[in-house]
Amino acid sequence: MPIGHVAHDVAAASATGIAEFDRVLDGGLVPGSVTLLSGEPGIGKSTLLLQIAAAWSGPALYVSAEESAQQVRLRAERLGATNPNTFLVSAMSLGDIVNAVDKVKPSLVIVDSVQTIADETIESAPGSVTQVRECAFRLVQEAKARNAAVILVGHVTKDGNIAGPRLLEHVVDTVISFEGDRLHPLRMVRAIKHRFGTTNELGLFEMTESGLLGVPDASNMLLNDRQQGVAGSVVVPTIDGQRPMLVEVQALTTKVAAGMTPRRSSQGLESARLAMLLAVLERRTATAFSNLEVYVSVVGGLKLSDPGSDLGFCLALVSAALDKPTRAHLAAIGEVGLGGEVRHVNHLERRVREAERMGFSKILVPANAKPIDGRKSELLRVASVAEAINHAS
Repeated sequence: MPIGHVAHDVAAASATGIAEFDRVLDGGLVPGSVTLLSGEPGIGKSTLLLQIAAAWSGPALYVSAEESAQQVRLRAERLGATNPNTFLVSAMSLGDIVNAVDKVKPSLVIVDSVQTIADETIESAPGSVTQVRECAFRLVQEAKARNAAVILVGHVTKDGNIAGPRLLEHVVDTVISFEGDRLHPLRMVRAIKHRFGTTNELGLFEMTESGLLGVPDASNMLLNDRQQGVAGSVVVPTIDGQRPMLVEVQALTTKVAAGMTPRRSSQGLESARLAMLLAVLERRTATAFSNLEVYVSVVGGLKLSDPGSDLGFCLALVSAALDKPTRAHLAAIGEVGLGGEVRHVNHLERRVREAERMGFSKILVPANAKPIDGRKSELLRVASVAEAINHAS
């Protein structure tokens, strides 16, 4: 039929009751959809899913293929997630899982995890490419036939990619990445693929003793322990998806011992990006780093891939090398090119508004930045890194 004659009725999303998770899913889980949640071991996937099952408005079936039912119940009691509408089954057999779905008739099914279940009719071990593919296909069919939302937990490899065949990501409707540093409380949830909405939203959680709590104001949390007047510390307004937040980047330099190779260490910034910024600073600003060990860190365990944070890292490195703090209430926005120029970044106005909300009165921006109406801060326009260093000192 002509494409204009195709019915465009879309099933309404059902809220999970976890606001930050619903933000990422554009309102919640769509009935009949299949969502793949991936993340490193111990990051909190099972904790999040138990909280979702407890907050779900209808009957929910939690399938634990890795832990016993007793272990899951103990965690649920610790989290206060013992909803009478949440049903639990410990099973590794796909047939047993389908039978449990027939018995409970849930509107939400959580399978933890897809790599540990197996179809008895297939002669291969759980987690093999054949088992993961066939089990995923069967669960997708069950979700569509029963109009129930299904969440599959997926393991990741040491490189951070989802384990198993690539087909697993293609067959599901939504792929959610659960990220964070286990040594830090902040957790990030983002959609890599979403057939029912945008992939430009970020959900933030804080891991506590009582479970995962939503973080509506990430900037306040990330800057809460920041000390003023410390050399090597700069605040960067960054954008992750559609969400602006302020992040503190820190740098530390020490003299290298004679005959030793200077060390370069970075947490939250790619080592190749750090090497490039150091080369630009040496070449374009005459700041020497060849005899210094360099350590760079992003506070809160975040990983910054936003090019708009380049200028902040450069100022932090120069501040640490000179042992001279930057100006008070200063934030920096801009991408740095190989010529030392400061380039335009996206969502500049949203970054500036977030910095103003947190009390920053002076903001370094690219020279070609568009005017921003109604601003309260002073925009310091800079065309190069060298010019930015002069304004920041």
